[in-house]
Amino acid sequence: MIKRKLLLLGLGLISFAQIGLAQELTEKEQAYMDSIAAENKENSTTAASQEAYNKGIELFKKKSYLMAVSSFEKSIQLDNQFTAAFYNKGIAENEAKLYGEAAKTLSQLLNKDPNYSKAYFQRARAYQGTGEYSKAEIDYMKSIELDPNNPNAYYNYGTLQFMQKDYDKAIQSFTTTIEMNGNLAYAYNDRASCYRMKGDYTKAISDYEQAEKKNPNLAFVLNNIGTTKMKMKNYDGAIASFNRAISIDKNFHLAYNNRGATQMERNKLDEALSDFEKCVQVKNDYAPGHANIAAVKFKKEDYKGAKVAADKAIKLDRNYATAYVNRGMINEMLRNMNAACEDWKKASELGSETGQQYAAQNCGL
Repeated sequence: MIKRKLLLLGLGLISFAQIGLAQELTEKEQAYMDSIAAENKENSTTAASQEAYNKGIELFKKKSYLMAVSSFEKSIQLDNQFTAAFYNKGIAENEAKLYGEAAKTLSQLLNKDPNYSKAYFQRARAYQGTGEYSKAEIDYMKSIELDPNNPNAYYNYGTLQFMQKDYDKAIQSFTTTIEMNGNLAYAYNDRASCYRMKGDYTKAISDYEQAEKKNPNLAFVLNNIGTTKMKMKNYDGAIASFNRAISIDKNFHLAYNNRGATQMERNKLDEALSDFEKCVQVKNDYAPGHANIAAVKFKKEDYKGAKVAADKAIKLDRNYATAYVNRGMINEMLRNMNAACEDWKKASELGSETGQQYAAQNCGL
């Protein structure tokens, strides 16, 4: 009994001592205790933010871009000063083609750190994706100003200039990219496309061949060589390039379409038809492929078959002016002039001079 009472008394003394300790803290001591608790809480939040960030990085590596965006967003919610989380969220949004969201995220980052050069580059990509080319141009220039040794900034700036049809400036940007040894296969390919648009096919072929040397497994480069040789009326060379493109990518619908167009130029209609049919077999929603089938069948005087193919092309693309022109010609051969005139009128409305000419000559429009 005595021992039991003593034990109870001992527990009571410990309890009172703890209460007394709390009551006796000075204001300074209490503030110190509170700061420790706050720091522990902050450390816990920071750790959780870092964990979400790391998860986002892993998801990004797996190309799970939308899930990566969610992880980076969680990281930011836990720590809204975590600039790397903003940056990587913006990149993930760009990769997911959420360009508007990427521009907002990167703008938030740049408000926190106006000298974050890579953020200007990524926001320029976002603006380019939304079609806000003037904003993209400003950001590319700012990115280059802050980091003049980044070849990717020059390359992307070149693609923007190409899209704006400023081929001379695009050539300068791609040349700088090449001189800086950045993204060589693509830079040579895109500079070649600038030369092709300017009608300088010899320089274009030279650059396309350099792109092929840098990466011989890019089917689109071989396709570009083929289309350029076709413009030069080097049909055998074009066919050889398309063959190599298809050997790399058997499902490259553009190579089949372009090889078919080359066979048409050689008046090899059966071979052309085979290629166009393979093109739409690979990509059935490719309207030009169906329009080209219509063109071959028209030349083979299979007007009913040609109309079926032309109908399909127009169904896939209601604004395909050339398809209306061609279907008008088919309807003319089928002795349906009312339908022919409707097609030529529609082509004219869509901006086709040929459609306008045919409508004026045959329909009194």
